[in-house]
Amino acid sequence: MDRYQLVRGAIAVAVSAVFSVGMAQAGKTVSWEDIRNDDKTTGDVLSYGLGLKAQRYSPLKQLNPKTVAGLVPAWSFSFGGEKQRGQEGQALVHDGVVYITASYSRFFAVDARTGKRLWEYEHRLPDDIRPCCDVVNRGPAIYGDKVFFGTLDASIVALDKNTGKVVWKEKFADHKVGYTMTGAPFIVKDQKTGRVLLVHGSSGDEFGVVGYLYARDPDTGEEVWARPLVEGHMGRLNGKDSTPTGDPKAPSWPRNKDGQLVEAWKHGGGAPWQTASFDAENNMVVIGAGNPAPWNTWHRTQEGDDPRNWDSLFTSGQAYVDASTGELKGFYQHTPNDAWDFSGNNSVVLFEYKDPKTGKLVKASAHADRNGFFFVTDREKLATGAGYPNKPTSLIGAWPFVDGITWSKGFDLKTGKPIEVSGQRPPMPKDGADKGDSIFVSPPFLGGTNWHPMSYSPDTGLFYIPANHWAMDYWTEKLTYKAGSAYLGQGFRIKRLFDDHVGILRAIDPVTGKIAWEHKEKFPLWAGTLTTAGGLVFTGTADGYIKAFDAKNGKELWKFQTGSGVVSVPITWEMDGEQYVGIQSGYGGAVPLWGGDMAELTKQVTQGGSMWVFKLPSKVASR
Repeated sequence: MDRYQLVRGAIAVAVSAVFSVGMAQAGKTVSWEDIRNDDKTTGDVLSYGLGLKAQRYSPLKQLNPKTVAGLVPAWSFSFGGEKQRGQEGQALVHDGVVYITASYSRFFAVDARTGKRLWEYEHRLPDDIRPCCDVVNRGPAIYGDKVFFGTLDASIVALDKNTGKVVWKEKFADHKVGYTMTGAPFIVKDQKTGRVLLVHGSSGDEFGVVGYLYARDPDTGEEVWARPLVEGHMGRLNGKDSTPTGDPKAPSWPRNKDGQLVEAWKHGGGAPWQTASFDAENNMVVIGAGNPAPWNTWHRTQEGDDPRNWDSLFTSGQAYVDASTGELKGFYQHTPNDAWDFSGNNSVVLFEYKDPKTGKLVKASAHADRNGFFFVTDREKLATGAGYPNKPTSLIGAWPFVDGITWSKGFDLKTGKPIEVSGQRPPMPKDGADKGDSIFVSPPFLGGTNWHPMSYSPDTGLFYIPANHWAMDYWTEKLTYKAGSAYLGQGFRIKRLFDDHVGILRAIDPVTGKIAWEHKEKFPLWAGTLTTAGGLVFTGTADGYIKAFDAKNGKELWKFQTGSGVVSVPITWEMDGEQYVGIQSGYGGAVPLWGGDMAELTKQVTQGGSMWVFKLPSKVASR
């Protein structure tokens, strides 16, 4: 064979190899039907929450209390560089590829079998971003041939899922005044028009922005509708003003002596910064609304008035938004005129149960709130407008899921309102003083739980809540609004409640409110939970472990040290006949930044940033 033939042969092999790689990279597209069935299929993870209802439940059974001890590392992938910080994401898996977002608005596509990096994208961030609670990103969405994620400069980006190339990028607000995006976007389908929508919220309550929920065309990024979650602010539909949220006169927001809305209304918060779920039957996007701004309740209250006379709608609650128009269909407020930054962003999980008295099927929503109460609401009532002033409440039950709650004795099931404890709203500073008297409040603003999502098992009928026992010293401070500066008006110091633990993983019955079991952790819990048909609950701990528990009794069955604190969300999928579990490791988030005594406690946790994937070998599963 002469040299020419050798070169020609080598070129042919190279072209063939490139063609083969190109074909492999092209992969399959993701349809709406794929996403709609995400909770039933096991080969992929296509949505934040592992399904439209956000139950975080997998039908996989290979891993169970008998086999979980055989779970072994398959690979780990380092995010690299000096940009470690908190890794709070939930990864997606499709067609043999794991899609991972990381701190500082980075995105990685990794081979699911080997852990080999396929591509990466690093968003170019300006120097003046203003994230309140670390430079985290909580995950992507996937649809068609694209993946989507939000960035810390208030943008949302669509990437080609096979190459990582930017398809489109939309800036939705001004990052210089405090807007960001940390939550994972979500794909829904308007059941009236058949149009698929990319839904996402904004972040930034701590800087006095007005929170918006957006729906976009996933192919172009064009805004379809936008819904503000502060009463009286104007929404948009197809690029034009649509309707104000609630009453255009905003009667739930305080007014001054001249009858004008207080300044805080202009900077009212309510940001829906976590990820939605979707009630397809009622065509509703369901999402939590953030705290009102500022934290200082007296800046939202007419002088001399009782702050309990106001609600500051539509903040610190759960919102039900029409997927077609962006209109607010229903709302339930967990903390009226919130004075503690209890917010309401934690996941709203959709589920069904049989009423023990009537035997009828109840279509409900569940929410474990930062205020320490676990709420069950009637989403059928919410679909018809329940929860607005002068309309029936949608509240079915509200039970404490943590100990030591000081701010409320419970909830009135007739009105849906909390039974507030007097003296738990921090008092105004006295004349001439810069700050008010300190009071002791539990839970603190970091919450009985926080953004880290709970899970639900239809097998056990229990919810699994990653919670914390802690409190705060809390006092008011004088403030004025300045664009781009923190807009709080509160000072605080986080404190522990018990000597033996901070974190408390609890299983709760949504019908009775009874705690079925609990597991204590020395460090704060800041990771989400995952439950499986195999009877397991997975979560991570701040001292670096991923752990598996028996879903029925809470017995710890397996753990693995990842090398840095785990503050992310676990997933599971099946590939080549074997069950895999994945979780991100990398300590950070709000606790080391805002956590007072807890920040001191967790100083010993090492930094890092990586994705860990484990599998149950088929030989072990078949035993």
